[in-house]
Amino acid sequence: MADTFNYRIDHHGSLVRPNDLATVGVEQAVQDAVAYQRKLRSTVVTDGDFPREDFRSAVLDGVSGFRRTDGEDEDGLTRWVAESLPKANGPLLADWAARLTELTLIAPKASLPSPAYLAATTYQEGLGPSSAHELGEALAEIVQAEIELLVSKGVRLIQLNNPLLLGQLDTDPAAPGALSFEDALAVDALAVRLDERPEGVRIAVSPGWTAPAAVDRSRAEQLYSEIAADRWILPFDQGTPAELALVKALPEDRDFCLGVVDATTPELEDIDAVMRRIDAVGEFKDLEDGAVSPSRGFADAADRPLLSAEGQRRKLVLVETIARYVWGNEF
Repeated sequence: MADTFNYRIDHHGSLVRPNDLATVGVEQAVQDAVAYQRKLRSTVVTDGDFPREDFRSAVLDGVSGFRRTDGEDEDGLTRWVAESLPKANGPLLADWAARLTELTLIAPKASLPSPAYLAATTYQEGLGPSSAHELGEALAEIVQAEIELLVSKGVRLIQLNNPLLLGQLDTDPAAPGALSFEDALAVDALAVRLDERPEGVRIAVSPGWTAPAAVDRSRAEQLYSEIAADRWILPFDQGTPAELALVKALPEDRDFCLGVVDATTPELEDIDAVMRRIDAVGEFKDLEDGAVSPSRGFADAADRPLLSAEGQRRKLVLVETIARYVWGNEF
């Protein structure tokens, strides 16, 4: 599936919030962010997650059935628990997406937490839903309906984030949370199903931000075969054999986006080193099916940006430069 609809210069969606966000207001900040992304020649635009607390908030704030607690999970995010099966209270991201279409001719991108990730991290035995799987299926129905709505509003690239999946591909798998690996695949597969994909639409999955130490090839193939996403956004910033193995296991008919710069450190990558890694991919994949991006979002939690605004800008400029090295000036 050649990526004829571009999206060569991608990013995960969350950007460093401006210091004056409270003063200028979210609407103006988003408008400025769109102009910023276009100036940097990104082929996708997002609202930077400016209207949200963290990358999960579109769902957690937009549906009933969840309760915020005083605790934190192992990633330092506020812990939420499911007290009942969720019910959507209206559109999750579609209203913001419609505003983005008014600001630029470039089709906007939207990012959502995957239903399996939310189920695995919010299910609490004895509270609300009878099982994490039941919770995941209910969330998958909500997310799938939102994806259809986003597409109808002109969104052409939609990304689901499940940071737990790559840990499950290790030869010594990490703890899956409240949802088993097999159940997680089944739940996320429900969310990405679309009976019809309008021209240029891509449903993407980010299965995590760091490659495992070693990849279990059979589990990687199971991941890709069971979740029918068009594009897989994979970490590719450390130059490890496992990163290459994740791309090798990808079926021929899937697009891939390589997270070629580390979004957690201000030091800039050596372009020649990055190009050697991409050349290695080109030995077994058609680079026409590829794209490049940072390794993860720059501020998946609003109050914990990974870089300064200037560090973010330099990384995004580097991604754009790498894209031109790979594909020339035509996107």
